[in-house]
Amino acid sequence: MDTTTSFRLVIADDHPLFRGALREAVSRRFPSVELFEAGGLEDLQALLERESDMDLILLDLTMPGVRGFSGLMYLRAQYPGVPVIVVSANEDASVIRHCMEFGASGFIPKTAAVGTMGEAIAAVLEGRVWTPPDVDLDAGADTETKALVARLATLTPQQVRVLMMLSEGLLNKQIAYELGVSEATVKAHVSAILQKLGVESRTQAVIAASKIEGGTWSQSAG
Repeated sequence: MDTTTSFRLVIADDHPLFRGALREAVSRRFPSVELFEAGGLEDLQALLERESDMDLILLDLTMPGVRGFSGLMYLRAQYPGVPVIVVSANEDASVIRHCMEFGASGFIPKTAAVGTMGEAIAAVLEGRVWTPPDVDLDAGADTETKALVARLATLTPQQVRVLMMLSEGLLNKQIAYELGVSEATVKAHVSAILQKLGVESRTQAVIAASKIEGGTWSQSAG
């Protein structure tokens, strides 16, 4: 793509040094880019509410406020028109596969060279999908896991947040306080989550979500 094209990009990562590396990769390839940065999910949410018309989000899987793929799920549900590239230190094929299944437009390993990062970003901005060429996205995916991923992907942004809080052991009244809604609203969200995931209790919902390989609801996703 034309490197003189101007676009708006968010780097969401809690490591200042790595944000610097991504800044270099983007600025070197696209001198006219307008860059924004966020160090956690709360910062990212505030930024996206304040700044409209973002063209791309570069998302780390393990920053404050995020558990596993939940940040990606939230962004895809809340901002379906904005492509997301996951940038992670975890290069496990199952993690990459789940990122793509949850709607990422690309996956860049943190070990990638600056030039490779630039190529990946350019590909996604052109409407293509980019993943490491040596990763087989079809290997190892079983039917049950695929079905669970598909069910999780139907959750709304608020339902994703409620499920994240359930996994942290929060009670309905605590979740209501955190989200600024009533307990009745939280109960409605929990009921919808159970229905969508095909389970009967909040404990089963957390267990179901945790079954996704790569530590969906833990910091192990990298």
